[in-house]
Amino acid sequence: MKKYIEAVEKHRQLILDALDYIWKNPETGYKEWKTHAYLEEAFAKLGYELTLAGDIPGFTALVDTGRPGPTIAVFGELDSLICYAHPEADPETGAVHACGHCAQAAGLLGLAAALKEPGILDEMCGKILLVAVPAEELIEVEYREQLRKAGTIRYFGGKPEFMYRGLMDGVDMAIMIHTGGGDTVGITKGSNGCIAKTICYKGVSAHAGGAPHNGVNALYAANLGLNAINALRETFQDSAHIRVHPIITAGGDAVNAIPDTVKIESYVRGATMEQIVEVNRKVNRALAASAAALGANVHLQDVPGYWPRIHPEDGSLLFVEAMKEVVAPEKVVYNPEGWGTGCSDMGDVGAVMPALHPHIGGAVGNSHGSEYYITNPDLACVKSAAVQLVFLVMALRNGGERAKSVIENYKPAFNSMKEYFEFVDKLALDCDAVEYDGEYNAKLTFGQ
Repeated sequence: MKKYIEAVEKHRQLILDALDYIWKNPETGYKEWKTHAYLEEAFAKLGYELTLAGDIPGFTALVDTGRPGPTIAVFGELDSLICYAHPEADPETGAVHACGHCAQAAGLLGLAAALKEPGILDEMCGKILLVAVPAEELIEVEYREQLRKAGTIRYFGGKPEFMYRGLMDGVDMAIMIHTGGGDTVGITKGSNGCIAKTICYKGVSAHAGGAPHNGVNALYAANLGLNAINALRETFQDSAHIRVHPIITAGGDAVNAIPDTVKIESYVRGATMEQIVEVNRKVNRALAASAAALGANVHLQDVPGYWPRIHPEDGSLLFVEAMKEVVAPEKVVYNPEGWGTGCSDMGDVGAVMPALHPHIGGAVGNSHGSEYYITNPDLACVKSAAVQLVFLVMALRNGGERAKSVIENYKPAFNSMKEYFEFVDKLALDCDAVEYDGEYNAKLTFGQ
């Protein structure tokens, strides 16, 4: 595998320059136009013809070996997080790559450059789809809802949006490597999925000092709702890996006015979609009942978040082999029972095809935190690209026998993207949860 590793190493400076630019120009989901433009120009200089996503950032570039075989997609994510406390956050937007996506995108460019080197495709069959994808971090939910209502997007996550737009048609398998802390590289069993929630408590404003009896305090109703969720936590089964973590994004306008509108964003995360849906119903019941307790109302908006991700064992073992070709074997960690309680829209891809999402070190500080930095770009970017290239060679050589085996053995949750979208669309909820019959009688509506 030496020649493949050297093919990536040859483009080390290209990779590091991309990392530097993207780190210094962080943008949140569906706003990554500077990052898009930088990579679009770099891919074009390498000779790629791109299929642009259109009215959102991102693109695909197809590499065809000229020999029949499977098609494998390789993702690089474009978006950043928001963390105003980070010393290098954008002072206006709070955007910062405290997630490592800048390293992924730089690594994707390095892989693209290596695939153009003479002889690199000789052992491989099939096709490789390089995907620069936006909006993995499920943040700014209200902004994305505005995009959805305007018809710009259908789904909050970039990968399901790309699937919906047909940019993933014909793909049989997908991979990506996520940057993390430490100096190891490895893969686990999988991670949680989620439903994204926007919650708006609605009361009646009044003078907080002179006539509070004329008002209905939306903030108090919201506090009851949050406390009711907390009271539910002991009912969450440990094996389900449930996480519910709401934040109040708007809590009132003036201290001398009873708040009439309070906005909350949250996720309900879990290990299976069945468990997520069950807990989400409990959460919605708690939110609705808390509104009714104070004579308020609450608008519940549930949006399909991300599908739980489970890595196929044979694909994971193939990745472990590729990792050991690039980094010291003692730095490769395979934990087939390990489970992550975060979420990724790579799970949505995995709902219809084998999808592998290992991690690689190179960063320090808490992920998504104010002290997160890429301190080992060689590992996070250069070796990441090399591991992916070696994986592609192993998967697609000898007529693609290893890739075909992973694809044939995999049992997706859905037989097609159409079936997947039909299911997740049914998870959506958009309604006022309390219907009053007179002053005190109330009927609650909080989901299917």
